[in-house]
Amino acid sequence: MTTTASSTGMSQTAAALRRLYFVRFAFAIVWALVAITTATEIAPLTVVLFVLYPLFDVGAAIYDLRSSRTTGTPSLLYVNVAVSLIAAVGVGVAAASGIPAVLRVWGAWAVVAGLVQLVVGVTRRRMGGQWPMIISGGISVLAGGSFIVAASADDPSLTNAAGYAIPGAIFFLIAALRLGRRAKGN
Repeated sequence: MTTTASSTGMSQTAAALRRLYFVRFAFAIVWALVAITTATEIAPLTVVLFVLYPLFDVGAAIYDLRSSRTTGTPSLLYVNVAVSLIAAVGVGVAAASGIPAVLRVWGAWAVVAGLVQLVVGVTRRRMGGQWPMIISGGISVLAGGSFIVAASADDPSLTNAAGYAIPGAIFFLIAALRLGRRAKGN
């Protein structure tokens, strides 16, 4: 492949990722605001929201897979699809056992999804705009661990798990803005 074709493919991927990151930013902010208001107990809306988030991640990973085929191996994105599907089912099942079980599943998902995001960001560094994704992936790993630990607290809450989407949303926004240059072919 020539440099021009490679550059064009990377510009197209950057433009697609930029759109995806803007959508993920908007979804995460709205999701977090609604989820925080319902996170005090396991109610039907809370369960739906906590199942919906990893399902949205599945959709985003599939869009990413289709958009970035020309820029590298998609194997980690397939891992993300599988892990997020398992997490969505796991959260739905765990909800019947209470908040601690949901926190454990949510935390395990955040750790694995964060690792995937971090590694994918590292492999896409030359595309630009990936440092926010790398940092966000690392924070997700740490947050996931904290959710697992929080499940053992005397009075565990889903509020922090719901708030977890806000920093991720901000990092998606920053990455989308940083990808703007690459998306224009610069």
